[in-house]
Amino acid sequence: MEPLLHGIILAFGLILPLGVQNVFIINQGATHKKFTNALPAVITAGVCDTILISLAVAGVSIIILSFEWLRTLMFLIGFLFLAYMGWLMWKDTPEVTKKQESNPFSAKRQILFAFSVSLLNPHAIMDTIGVIGTSSLVYTGYDKWIFTIASILISWIWFLSLAIMGKKIGQIDTNGKLLKRMNQISALIIWGMAVYMGYQLF
Repeated sequence: MEPLLHGIILAFGLILPLGVQNVFIINQGATHKKFTNALPAVITAGVCDTILISLAVAGVSIIILSFEWLRTLMFLIGFLFLAYMGWLMWKDTPEVTKKQESNPFSAKRQILFAFSVSLLNPHAIMDTIGVIGTSSLVYTGYDKWIFTIASILISWIWFLSLAIMGKKIGQIDTNGKLLKRMNQISALIIWGMAVYMGYQLF
């Protein structure tokens, strides 16, 4: 019971803040007419978190990030991707009418964006390693499996919930004004993270 609750609490603590990943998932839920059309973003984010948590618990990611040049490269790639993504989010402000769907991301674009905000965000990776990876060291065998599975399940449930919340926002916002503001706020958050990553490079 302890590893189950521990995994749930830690996972919530990591994914609850309104970061780039969460904002993107909400945005996809809001801008798609059908909820199922936003699932590529949800599934990709869930898979990426599953990979990160599994690597963190296994200790593989700690070894990888011990190389300073690799950490620097990750920050550089993360900066470039987030700067580009912010520009796309700002430019793609949706205009919605009752008869016409907003300008949504295709499945391929959702997967690319969700992948990049999940795996090209050094801070998210280091948070996962520092919190979940380190915390998992107190468990062995069956308890470690329970801890890991609990952390992963919370991520999947959370991303689905965010997309559903975004869908509700999209239903309320029939003229597209709120979605336009959401896209702009998303872009500003993404640019803010890009600037911070750029700062870390120097």
